[in-house]
Amino acid sequence: MKKSAITQHESDVLIIGSGAAGLTCALQLSEHFSINVLCKSELTEGATYYAQGGIAAVLDNNDSTDSHVNDTLIAGAGLCNPESVRYTVENSKAAIDWLIEQGVSFSREKDDSGQTSYHLTREGGHSHRRIIHSKDATGKEVQTTLSSVIKRAKNIRLFEKYNAVDLITSHKIGLIGPKNRCLGAYALNRSSGEVEVFKAKSVVLATGGASKVYLYTSNPDVSSGDGIAMAWRSGCRVANMEFNQFHPTCLFHSKAHSFLITEALRGEGAVLKLPSGERFMPRFDERAELAPRDIVARAIDHEIKRLGIDCVYLDISHKDPEFVRSHFPTIYERLKKLDIDITKDPIPVVPAAHYTCGGVVVNNNAATDIGNLFAIGEVAFTGLHGANRMASNSLLECLVFARAAALQIIKDKEKPHPQVDIPDWDESQVSDSDEEVVVSHNWHELRHLMWNYVGIVRTTKRLERAHRRIQLLKQEVRDYYANFKVTSNLLELRNLITVAELIIECAQRRKESRGLHYTLDHKQTDPVTKDTIISKLD
Repeated sequence: MKKSAITQHESDVLIIGSGAAGLTCALQLSEHFSINVLCKSELTEGATYYAQGGIAAVLDNNDSTDSHVNDTLIAGAGLCNPESVRYTVENSKAAIDWLIEQGVSFSREKDDSGQTSYHLTREGGHSHRRIIHSKDATGKEVQTTLSSVIKRAKNIRLFEKYNAVDLITSHKIGLIGPKNRCLGAYALNRSSGEVEVFKAKSVVLATGGASKVYLYTSNPDVSSGDGIAMAWRSGCRVANMEFNQFHPTCLFHSKAHSFLITEALRGEGAVLKLPSGERFMPRFDERAELAPRDIVARAIDHEIKRLGIDCVYLDISHKDPEFVRSHFPTIYERLKKLDIDITKDPIPVVPAAHYTCGGVVVNNNAATDIGNLFAIGEVAFTGLHGANRMASNSLLECLVFARAAALQIIKDKEKPHPQVDIPDWDESQVSDSDEEVVVSHNWHELRHLMWNYVGIVRTTKRLERAHRRIQLLKQEVRDYYANFKVTSNLLELRNLITVAELIIECAQRRKESRGLHYTLDHKQTDPVTKDTIISKLD
């Protein structure tokens, strides 16, 4: 097969991912560097766009940094890094102020004197109203605003519909040195089907989480753990992958796909009920519907399995109809099309995989173990979330650590970056596939086994079964990857299998129940707290 010329792109900074974290970092750097941004789909597609609830920040005089820090530490079940938590919370107001400067419009309310201020809501685990939001579509407002700003920014070039294939590191291309350095990435141009080279002095992973590894998820299709898998293959440490957050309330409906019912409903008084109409959360926790997500998700899972029912119901029909419609217009309109009037009817809900609390190990500058490589947002393990992410801390983490990464990259500006020739992507030994069914079959098998064996409630036997099945899938995909041209579906499956293996290994190492990791074989919580950090050198 004749080898065709490979397109090479070069910039000061390469950002892989275009959600809140990636776009924030790009905008913070645009005055200083040339930047290429890889978007896996369209610019507005991704987990940020679908985030409903809001952003946690200390904005009210009755609130405090210490209170927000303490709430986060409690929700994290003893595994949060206090330094990381405090750093994030202390920078929360500045992050919100920056968004407002970019043009993000947050919901306002009038007080009795007619003065307007930003409306703050409360969600599970929070002791104060500190969630600033844009009605019930905060992520959409943030994503569309930043997308609009970035299209006008100088020095930024967007590449939509590009799947990152792998990171290019000095060790990978045979350069000898004490420190492995990231030099760029290979990426699949989905329009042409060709793999192109993106060379950069600094690379930022902002690829989001890996909840698509599960059968039921609130995440869009792009959440396939790409950054975690690429960083792991390149030699980065990964931590706490056993802590997968299952959002308690995802819409259960045959005509709806991955539609999340925001926690803000419960913050405004919605209650969970069984089909009989009985409220059940007070039996599980004194905080009832406002308990942390892991507790609420396990309670729902318990009741579904105990009674053999398909779902439970979230009911806010006792609140004033106009209040419900004005505060939750997106949910109201979407469910009205499904013949559910939330001002009158309870909403059928089930838990669904929602957030990856673990990820690529970084420091407070968002730097990874590999030189010139940074990770921000859901792809990263910062120590903020511990064993259970508190509601609305995720977008905050994106903003704070995107700025931290940008500041470090600016600081490193004068460091020498030796010129290196990067080899082209070589597909001279592969052919077009005539067995695409292998990819689709293994994709479905993977997500079913992760849901059944590595879900909300786990056992040692289930994890062992999952581990054995993953090894078989891993070998099949490895053989397939070696023989055929890469496709978007193949790359995502390859990454999801890597992430699934990391989740299972972390879960098998943790011999206790803590936060989001609950196992029937080790129900007690160990008095000694320890992160599950794994390395290829183990």
